Amino acid sequence: MSKIILTGDRPTGKLHVGHYVGSLKRRVELQNSGGFDKIFIMIADAQALTDNADNPEKVRQNIIEVALDYLAVGLDPAKSTLFIQSQISELTELSFYYMNLVTVSRLQRNPTVKSEIQMRNFETSIPVGFFTYPISQAADITAFKATTVPVGEDQEPMIEQTREIVRKFNSVYGETLVEPDILLPDNAACLRLPGTDGKAKMSKSLGNCIYLSEEPDEIKKKVMSMFTDPNHLRVEDPGQVEGNPVFIYLDAFARDEHFAEFAPDYANLQEMKDHYSRGGLGDVKVKRFLNEVIQAELEPIRKRRKEFQKDIPYVYEVLRKGSEVAEAVAAQTLSDVKNAMKINYFDDKELIAMQSAKYEEMED
Repeated sequence: MSKIILTGDRPTGKLHVGHYVGSLKRRVELQNSGGFDKIFIMIADAQALTDNADNPEKVRQNIIEVALDYLAVGLDPAKSTLFIQSQISELTELSFYYMNLVTVSRLQRNPTVKSEIQMRNFETSIPVGFFTYPISQAADITAFKATTVPVGEDQEPMIEQTREIVRKFNSVYGETLVEPDILLPDNAACLRLPGTDGKAKMSKSLGNCIYLSEEPDEIKKKVMSMFTDPNHLRVEDPGQVEGNPVFIYLDAFARDEHFAEFAPDYANLQEMKDHYSRGGLGDVKVKRFLNEVIQAELEPIRKRRKEFQKDIPYVYEVLRKGSEVAEAVAAQTLSDVKNAMKINYFDDKELIAMQSAKYEEMED
């Protein structure tokens, strides 16, 4: 069986370092590994509209921002299919069929849906499209027969719901859909990077992000104002490393070569952590080091983005061609699904022949 990846992002803003360490960097590695037959990267604009229906221009304008970030980090249209979700009408039809396989109570138990509803203060005014987006996500994944879905840990309940839908469909209609596996970041710090304000999640809506395309001065300003250990008041005080956002970011970004270049007093991150824990290392020094590390990581991305910004028609052409490729694949899956469900009436020669024979017998 072919090894296929499907993953993507909602176009509600530029992508940030949480996206980068959580999925984008890994996508590029997987793309260049040669270990997968096909890679589909989706800009999930239809999903973004489930909670932005009153502001479609926000979604529309951010299509290009996400595409630029994709190209800037190294996603290559020659190796990965970049496409726009709303341009693949087959996904909507698959979602409609899958809705019959999921109960309302099951959707209500989905931890990701519950937390997202709470975060958006929907309470009882939940848009139906948003409430059912786990089903839409299952359509996205299965349409491309994805075997692997690289996501953060917050998406685990969504992938499990997809697997349930696949098993239900295959048990009712016969083996048709592929059950995907989740691929989590191998660095624990990358599972969910906290916001710069210390909140559990970096989120565009909370304004606690460092964006991939930000200028050096703005990045430095955000890093130097980051939340740290509130009890580490003086340099000589012992500091708390666990749960400290600055050290979580260093876990995600810092490599030994960074210390040789930017903090030669330490051989590696563990030495810096030990010093901070026993006291004598100030937050400002650690933040300065973190700033240097992040700047070194983001500078080539920012430069590549500025080059792609010079030819926006090319970027849209990449998305157009990718959407055409994606639609052809999704159309084949939809055909397989309709065949399995026996709603392929005009292509079912056996059905037509049977009905013809039945009415010929009645005439006799």
